[in-house]
Amino acid sequence: MRLLHTSDWHLGRSLHRADLRAAQSAFLDHLVDVARAEKVDAVLVAGDVYDRAVPPVDAVELCEDALLRLHDTGARIVLISGNHDSARRLGFGSGLLEKAGVHLRTRPGALARPVLVEDAHGPVGVYGVPYLEPDAVRGELPEAGGRDEIPRGHAGVLGHAVACIRADADARGIRRRVVMAHGWVSGGAASESERDISVGGVGQVPAELFAGFGYVALGHLHGQQIVAPHLRYSGSPLPYSFSEASHRKGSWLVDLDATGVARIEQVPAPVGRRLSVLRGRLADLLASAAYERYEDDFVSVTLTDPSRPEAAMDALRARFPHVLVLAFEPAGAAPDQRGYRARTAGRDDLAIAAEFVRHVSNAPPTPGEERLLDSAFAAVRTRQAEETAG
Repeated sequence: MRLLHTSDWHLGRSLHRADLRAAQSAFLDHLVDVARAEKVDAVLVAGDVYDRAVPPVDAVELCEDALLRLHDTGARIVLISGNHDSARRLGFGSGLLEKAGVHLRTRPGALARPVLVEDAHGPVGVYGVPYLEPDAVRGELPEAGGRDEIPRGHAGVLGHAVACIRADADARGIRRRVVMAHGWVSGGAASESERDISVGGVGQVPAELFAGFGYVALGHLHGQQIVAPHLRYSGSPLPYSFSEASHRKGSWLVDLDATGVARIEQVPAPVGRRLSVLRGRLADLLASAAYERYEDDFVSVTLTDPSRPEAAMDALRARFPHVLVLAFEPAGAAPDQRGYRARTAGRDDLAIAAEFVRHVSNAPPTPGEERLLDSAFAAVRTRQAEETAG
């Protein structure tokens, strides 16, 4: 049995307002080509198909086209909803699509109903667990041998879901078992582009929950990674933040033998425009030949000049037309970690404004600037007094 594991397409997402539709479309073309060339039996999409609950029309069209073409390869498709998806919207028409071999698992009540995929060695049961928001789904979860109290939190509801799956597979006599789930399993490394589903770590669930399954196809974390040999994140197909600049993106091609043991290989995703993080003085970034290789990349720049250069973004864009982020950290300056309230406590308006000038220019205001600020505050106070009196 051959499976192709992918997730976190986030169709409709941009990167700091840069349009990623062409890159997402290229990845889906690649996925269809892999499914056809490798004669894949089932494509597993482990959630976050869209980037938001109400996706733009072009993202919906892109998804529809990809599912049609994946179906035309002869593969079954099993797709679960993630925390970015609207489960109800994504699951619309699931009964009709099921008849065509596209299986949407977006309702908690259906998580213990397997998609049965047959080969020469018999059936493989593929169980799809959509993202489970603990307090929202407790009343919708199936029973597991009686209505026992479901423990609270992510680990509680997912543990209950896995128990229901084991009970169903045992009752059906299914030996080869695959689970799809969307969440944060302990041991997985996060990046900056996932929406946080944890508070103090309680959003994480132990990997031990998934012991005994042939393969567990995970979604949510954007780095492709191996939590355990049978327990893997496919990661997002594209980098969606500069924290993912070094990621190797791709999918997992999974072969299950007659006993349900998986042999797995990585399928690299096509590399679009690279992401690069640059740091240095503006003059060096603009003139040095060392930065030529970054000129066509998506770029995040941190300037270290002693004072903030004027029109720095315009100057950078002349050399790096795809620069997306600009930060300023003057060399040798220690960042103030205090909050705004602590930094402004006991200071008058002029002192706060003078500190802002220092922050922007990395130099104190000149006497002329101080006089200008003082007169501006005086004018405001006079206007406020007039309005109060009137």
